[in-house]
Formats: sequence, structure tokens, C-alpha cells
Amino acid sequence: MRKALAIVVAAIALSAAPLSLCLAAEPMAFKDPQDHARILIGRVFNRQEQALEKAVVYLKNTKTLVVKTYITDVDGGYRFPALSPNVDYEVYAEYNGARSDTKTLSAFDSRKQANITLHVK
Repeated sequence: MRKALAIVVAAIALSAAPLSLCLAAEPMAFKDPQDHARILIGRVFNRQEQALEKAVVYLKNTKTLVVKTYITDVDGGYRFPALSPNVDYEVYAEYNGARSDTKTLSAFDSRKQANITLHVK
């Protein structure tokens, strides 16, 4: 009887060992996504290379199709923080009915901070 009990206890201990290893490794596998987030910054200019204040910059996530906007600062600057590193984004600007070309921030671009300048035509 004791031998059978010892076998059952040993089997339980051996089956729990892989589980405890998985639990110990779990925090490493689920890092904060912000650790790998990237930032897109840039400026918007007109044809005369003057910075455009209050231009609207559109950022489209090509995976979810969600669009975020930013109204440029006095110096024409814009900023989109906390972007996923595994997604392509399309960005363009509009000002008084005119629009810039659409540019792409690729998932293959591994920079933490990307800088894209937009020119409204």
C-alpha cells in the first residue's frame, strides 16, 4: 500500500514540474507591449517650405483600419506615440482642402522613433 502511495505521489510531483516551469517562464513571455512601442513624429510644410500650424495629420493602422488624427503645433509638428511595432501605418496631412502624399511607416522599420516630413501640395 505504501509503495502504491509513493508511486502516486511521485507521479503527481513529476506531472506538476512542467507546470511550475511554465509558470516561472510566463512573466518573461508577456512583457509590457509599451516596451516595444514606437513613436512617429514629423512636421508638415507647404510648397514654400513654411511650417503649417493647424494642419490635420491622419494616421491609419493598415491592420485594423483605425484612423487617428493630430492637429499640428505652431511649428507644424505632430506626434503619434505608442504605435505597435508589428503594424504598417499610413500617414498624410490636409490643410485648407489641400493634401500631402501618403507615406508609409513599415513594420520592417525597427526604429523606436520614426520621423516623417509631409508636404501639402
